[in-house]
Amino acid sequence: MKYLQIRGERKKIPGFPHHKEFVYRTYRFFEVKSLFNFLTIDGYFQIFRKIYYDKKYRCVVPRLLLIDPTSACNLKCHGCWAADYQKNSHLTYEKLDELCTDAQKIGVLTIIMSGGEPLLRKSDIIKLAEKHTKLTFGLFTNGTLIDEEFVRELVRLGNLNVFVSIEGFREDTDFRRGTGIYDRVITAMDLLKRYDIGFGFSACYTSKNFETVSSDEFLDFLYEKGAWFGWMFNYLPIGNDSDVFLCCTAEQREYVKQKIETYQKKNKFAIIDFANSGHKAFGCVAAGSDFAHINANGDMEPCAFCHYSDSNIRNMSLVEALRSPFFKNFRQHKPFSKNSLRPCPMMDVPDALVSITKSSGVHSTHISNPETAEQLASKTRQLSTKWEPVADRLFDAMDESEKKRFRILKALYRSGGLIKNN
Repeated sequence: MKYLQIRGERKKIPGFPHHKEFVYRTYRFFEVKSLFNFLTIDGYFQIFRKIYYDKKYRCVVPRLLLIDPTSACNLKCHGCWAADYQKNSHLTYEKLDELCTDAQKIGVLTIIMSGGEPLLRKSDIIKLAEKHTKLTFGLFTNGTLIDEEFVRELVRLGNLNVFVSIEGFREDTDFRRGTGIYDRVITAMDLLKRYDIGFGFSACYTSKNFETVSSDEFLDFLYEKGAWFGWMFNYLPIGNDSDVFLCCTAEQREYVKQKIETYQKKNKFAIIDFANSGHKAFGCVAAGSDFAHINANGDMEPCAFCHYSDSNIRNMSLVEALRSPFFKNFRQHKPFSKNSLRPCPMMDVPDALVSITKSSGVHSTHISNPETAEQLASKTRQLSTKWEPVADRLFDAMDESEKKRFRILKALYRSGGLIKNN
């Protein structure tokens, strides 16, 4: 039997594909200290199963597939690229069902949905979770469409979870998401806690709210509100009209890194900081070697932030998209830096992104405001230049066990144990 310590209580974890088992695997992945621990994250035989599927399908089979069922959203958050997308872009239920079937066939364990607001497709998502009982599902949601009826469905299904977005306390959340949204998010969290759902929180940190979202006060608040773990995203200036003033400086990013890591160690609370957890995930967390993203138009992308693609699942199979030249080229370049604290090709090594998007057929998938990799790099080069010496200093001071972990992952991936096409 598996257990997690949550708010001082020893929680029993049901078996896969229960949503709490996904939380358990998340804790395990980001706590890996040895080769054995890494090889047994998904069970004693899962690693051999993955190697088998990678060989059989001649591609890297993602542990986690992120899908946007719709680009529509009931909010218009400041600085969010989803607001730029066509509101009628969506994947039909039939296509989502096909993707889930194909994903399970090739060995994918987890389907996570974002958008847009995925709960605008609430009934379709419930049907998918009901049908595909050998997959774990999760949703990045703004929380405003979570009600008691839906939470009861989460309890009934078991294999569906939610990650609720919040930008800080009332002032910061309402600044980005709209007046009154904070109160609706808290109401949703209270419901989820009451029904013992192992939900996560999702916070985007910017130059405006970085101190708040990384503070003990805020994290304690979310912990007590019932969150079992958290996702932390640094703001990226995606799209030609993005607000670059929301980007964190190198000093602000370092501040968040140190605060989050201190809090995690003190409270044994899993928080995945996408900008600063590269040493725990063989480079970029979001565009990991076991990760892929499909947007609401069907474009296969390295991650939800990297809006470049050369393949679309509307005219090819999931496996064919995973074999695309761009995906292969992207993974061949990982890690993008020898310093695992510079993991992101958009923010930390922008010239690497420029290089790999020059491949034939690669195009911007950003609908209203498409931008080339060079245009994006022109906004992030200054950020990367100022972060590099800070990252080097932090890397030199990093605990040797953390460096060893990264070397273990690198050796595994590069030796062909998990990636066959590199």
